[in-house]
Amino acid sequence: MRRDFIKLCCQAGLGLSLPIGAPALLSGKSKEADPYEGPYYVVFNASGGWDTTYLMDPKGVNEINRLYKEGDILTHGKHKFAPNAKQVGKGMSNEDFHKTYGNELLVLNGMDYSINNHSPCKRYMATGKLDSLAYPTFAALVAACRGPETPLAFLTFGNYSATGNLVPMARIPYLPSLNLVANADSIQGISRLPYHDDFAQDLIEKTLEQKANSPKQKHQLPRTEHSASMLYAAQSSSKALKRVEAKVSGEVGKVRLHRQSEIALSCFKAGVCVSANLSIGQFDSHAKNDRDQMKLIPEFLDGIDYLMKRAEELKIRDKLVVVIQSEMGRTPHYNKGDGKDHWSIGSIMFMGNGITGNRVIGETDDGQFLTPISPKTLALDKEQGIRVRPEHLHQALREHAKIDSHPFCKKFPMKVKEEEKLIDLFGQG
Repeated sequence: MRRDFIKLCCQAGLGLSLPIGAPALLSGKSKEADPYEGPYYVVFNASGGWDTTYLMDPKGVNEINRLYKEGDILTHGKHKFAPNAKQVGKGMSNEDFHKTYGNELLVLNGMDYSINNHSPCKRYMATGKLDSLAYPTFAALVAACRGPETPLAFLTFGNYSATGNLVPMARIPYLPSLNLVANADSIQGISRLPYHDDFAQDLIEKTLEQKANSPKQKHQLPRTEHSASMLYAAQSSSKALKRVEAKVSGEVGKVRLHRQSEIALSCFKAGVCVSANLSIGQFDSHAKNDRDQMKLIPEFLDGIDYLMKRAEELKIRDKLVVVIQSEMGRTPHYNKGDGKDHWSIGSIMFMGNGITGNRVIGETDDGQFLTPISPKTLALDKEQGIRVRPEHLHQALREHAKIDSHPFCKKFPMKVKEEEKLIDLFGQG
């Protein structure tokens, strides 16, 4: 039974070798980690490079867009956005998204990606570090700092997902897979068909615990001791994962971000997960930019909407911190194939726990070039302001998550100058 569980965990990418911060399980001092109760961190990735001028940074001038004019640009509170309701077949329009979430939404326009190649840009946006392959993503880092002993601390569904060897990377792409992991002590994940009755299961657990705590365990060969610790960790994780209850439906399973959100939220609700890296691709619209972006942006916004509404049903919405990003923008002009190529200026959005919404920071001009901002006031400052880059945002996220003084953050420093730190970015000062 344990062999089957460990095999299943390996297939799902659960990494039962455990993170650095989980010595209790390896030493046999804890049968089951306490449920993690939030905050929960979600990073949405529009992989490939979204066209921000068709979402939160509209232009309507200089032939940057072909589907609307400057006079068509809409507003909701402090937000300006491109009208796209007429172009939406499936998904959520900009109009509906801002009407629903504008009061919660923080937008930063005019972010400097510095380069415009996919791989380094994805790494830069995910980690805040452009010149290193060793740094963990923010989602992995916050999981390692806040809940290292949770069985599925860091869930990822694609995009750049480096962990810095701080926490295992968990991959559970489909809801049936989650149910198999959650019911690993049952035949084919069916809870009513356990491998052992309660009496036998209790004996197994007591034996494993006694063996893990036995003085003889400390004098075994390293490989034998590690294997025994792995077995005990599998037992502990198995018990915790039984708390997961996933909603299985054909409709959810067919929609990419709905499925990813359902898996992540089920794990959040069960207290077995800290963060999730969600992603859909195909935003790299070098040909037919308008067609592709008008298909993908509504799907992307609909995924965010699903996560928020489902979290409300599960009564954990107030514990979510949501980051909405892409690794680059699109050029302010079309190429010969009616597409747009890579552009190193873009936008990012945030909402959730501790984030003051109905705010827009920064801007790009009519040529889609950024305007520097003051890090102290967050106001536009062309003369003395800074160009906001991913490391500035990651430093602010670490501070918001209250992990900036954690040893793991010191191991992977952002090295942002004190005078360049964004003061009160999330509006809680």
